[in-house]
Amino acid sequence: MDVPGSGRGFERSSALQRRLHELVPGGAHTYARGSDQYPEGMAPILVRGDGCRVWDADGNCFIEYGMGLRSVTLGHGYRPVLDAVHKALADGVNFSRPTGLEVAAAEDFLSLVPGADMVKFAKNGSDATTAAIRLARAVTGRDMVAVCDQPFFSADDWFIGAVEMNSGVPEATRNQTVRFQFNDLDSLRLRFAESGGQIACVVMEAATALAEPEPGFLEGVRALCDAHGSLLVFDEMITGFRWSASGAQTVYGVRPDLSCWGKAMGNGFPISALAGRRELMELGGLNTESPRVFLLSTTHGPETVSLAAFRAVVRAYADGDPVGIMERRGTLLADGVNTAARELGVEEFVAAIGRPSCMVFTTRDPDGRPSQPFRTLFMQELLRRGVLGQSFVISAAHTVADVEHTVAATREALKIYRRALEDGGVDRFLDGRPVAPALRSLASPRQL
Repeated sequence: MDVPGSGRGFERSSALQRRLHELVPGGAHTYARGSDQYPEGMAPILVRGDGCRVWDADGNCFIEYGMGLRSVTLGHGYRPVLDAVHKALADGVNFSRPTGLEVAAAEDFLSLVPGADMVKFAKNGSDATTAAIRLARAVTGRDMVAVCDQPFFSADDWFIGAVEMNSGVPEATRNQTVRFQFNDLDSLRLRFAESGGQIACVVMEAATALAEPEPGFLEGVRALCDAHGSLLVFDEMITGFRWSASGAQTVYGVRPDLSCWGKAMGNGFPISALAGRRELMELGGLNTESPRVFLLSTTHGPETVSLAAFRAVVRAYADGDPVGIMERRGTLLADGVNTAARELGVEEFVAAIGRPSCMVFTTRDPDGRPSQPFRTLFMQELLRRGVLGQSFVISAAHTVADVEHTVAATREALKIYRRALEDGGVDRFLDGRPVAPALRSLASPRQL
């Protein structure tokens, strides 16, 4: 297997990236994958992956973190998933009627989620969360949505209207979404009080990589929703199959009315799901006398390949312990990175933090403030040493040797980082412009 490293440069990747910018707005189909999220001139265009390793168009090999925006927990090219996919593919992908695979996949899914009676499959996380909003509005007769101050819930107007990159979203739509703070019940109480009884639902992640729910917080959110007649919607896109195959709701013991799933449930294959109580979900079905909700209706939601991939993922979690492996490897990585930072005297500036299965790294400037230039420098030096990632989000495919390589690369990167701290800035060390927030209002400071 190739030794991770990027000694061949990025000429071919850079040429392909320039062409992408001519063909695709933003040069990528996901803003988080954009070249403005990587050091300038060092945005690899990938051609294949195996386990936790990826290769770019120039032949560089990297140990990857982030793993498909957290969608891959078992590793790229995981054989049992591929075998299931190949078998399904040979029998046809999409039909004009449901397949038996839809029955089996739904049974598999609902066996994992105790609070859900029905499920509907789709392709994108936004499909599921937006369907949950529509359903909550139909159930309650209300328009407003309270969302937790967590990074991302949907590409649709109800959420994008509440972020900085909201051009094109009507003002009236923007005003229908309000925010509250995680682990702050008073902030949610205030939103309910201000809304005049118009909040249809509360949308949140039960936990994030950096924030565990404080004792009683989720229970308090559940109680506030019940008291005000609002639905509680858990976004399990990241927590599902990374905290547990049954999601964060099982880990923390609080059941939502609806939950939205995606990412790792297909180990990279495109599948998402909306699940919930029967009396709610059936409003989008045929066993109701109420006005019907257009819940989800997708051509590709039930295609066989992704459903087969999902069923293989369920078997992998039943037969093994991917979450436990991620927790152990993540802990090993955090210990190694943080030890290196401490020994080099930069522990106040760079650290691996968060849940071991979903870690990020901090990058601070000489004044201790979070810094995009220093983040870019750190990523640049990791890339030069064969480590690709905007985070330290790990998978069950990362071996001890992969972690050791990452720690060694981090140690060398931190030596450059320390010199930049001593220099008072990154100017002498950073090639090109720093990365910029993905959801910003203007293309600058990384305008082409």
